[in-house]
Amino acid sequence: MNTRKKGEEYECVAAKYLQSHSVEILERNYRNYKGEIDIIGKDGEYTVFFEVKYRKDNSRGYPGEAVNYGKQKTICRVADYYRMIHHMGEFTPVRYDVVAICGEEITWYKNAFEHIY
Repeated sequence: MNTRKKGEEYECVAAKYLQSHSVEILERNYRNYKGEIDIIGKDGEYTVFFEVKYRKDNSRGYPGEAVNYGKQKTICRVADYYRMIHHMGEFTPVRYDVVAICGEEITWYKNAFEHIY
């Protein structure tokens, strides 16, 4: 299975997991000229930008560790654009979360990182 297809499969797993935890999915694979965000959802009052990372095991590191500074910066840039085109004010509560899937285990890291300006 190619990498993109596998990514889509586990993004689907993550979306179902999030929905089972009362997250409303707004967008999947949101793309603009600045990059991509895997899932955008609503968790209570928060608009949440989710990054999904999968590893079959932790032999090459834990999946959450793959969301490095550069990836975080890209996610924040894409989120800024999304917020602008959806007329979300500066006081709209947002959060950046990571859904890490290692084998069959799913870990949801809420507020995994702060916004990078």
